Amino acid sequence: MKSELVLPAPAKLNLFLHITGRRPDGYHALQTLFQFLDYGDELGFTLQDSLALECNLPELVNDDNLILKAARLLQQETGTQQGARIRLDKRLPMGGGVGGGSSDAATTLLGLNALWDLQLSEERLAELGLQLGADVPVFVRGSAAFAEGVGEILTPAHPPEYWYLVLVPDCHVNTVKMYAHGDLTRDTPAIKVCAALETYEEQRRQNRLHNDFEPLVRRLYPEVESCIRLLDNVPNSSIGRAMMSGSGACVFVPFASREQAESAKATISSDSGSDIEAFIARGVNTSPLHSTLHRRQAVHQLEACST
Repeated sequence: MKSELVLPAPAKLNLFLHITGRRPDGYHALQTLFQFLDYGDELGFTLQDSLALECNLPELVNDDNLILKAARLLQQETGTQQGARIRLDKRLPMGGGVGGGSSDAATTLLGLNALWDLQLSEERLAELGLQLGADVPVFVRGSAAFAEGVGEILTPAHPPEYWYLVLVPDCHVNTVKMYAHGDLTRDTPAIKVCAALETYEEQRRQNRLHNDFEPLVRRLYPEVESCIRLLDNVPNSSIGRAMMSGSGACVFVPFASREQAESAKATISSDSGSDIEAFIARGVNTSPLHSTLHRRQAVHQLEACST
């Protein structure tokens, strides 16, 4: 039986998100701070002659899935005739603002680059990833980053690796519609990358971080508003206010320890009287995908040295 290459597709959080303008090509200019979570989807890759996708959510198996688009893009880029059976264990919410689809695409690019021994550089894979979505390059690069442009200009960053309680509102926020909405803030003054990174902790402590999508989404989606209020009303063990990630809908709040996050989650569950989907994860500055690939490479090097 052929072995399966199993890789994580981690979530991300936007620790802040500013929209600084609209470009002549219609895309929005933004500034944001990305950090990964040690929680996400899982993909498995097995070598075979053709491309096939399997998923625990059958409705996701279609030609529009970014996983298949990423695989075909690699085939077109390199001319390889190789295929793969790709297994997706979907855990991250769709339309949640935590990068599930983009992360799946990046894991596919890196995973098939390894499985097919294509030896494309990370730089080239990031360029290909940008064709699939603005958030894909940060997942390909694998480092927490301050992002500019449409999200593709990345400066490595090292924000504190806090624990996060993430609530998943029972709604799907349409990113395209949010960007097109007339009430979206598009004129937040741009900040210098050095200033943003040097003052991040001070801004967080003073509850001055913000997401330009959040006021609009809170107004249009009462489920998001309700979840933010729930997090803000948790007994004061958090170390920052509740915020929304990306264009929504997931909302998060940081804690100094997993135990504090677990306690807050239990409090919300008992006080709200509803089964709000939630998960706890640690913020990490190196993507779990890259950590896994580096361990795999180290094992292969050891095996090569011992033969």
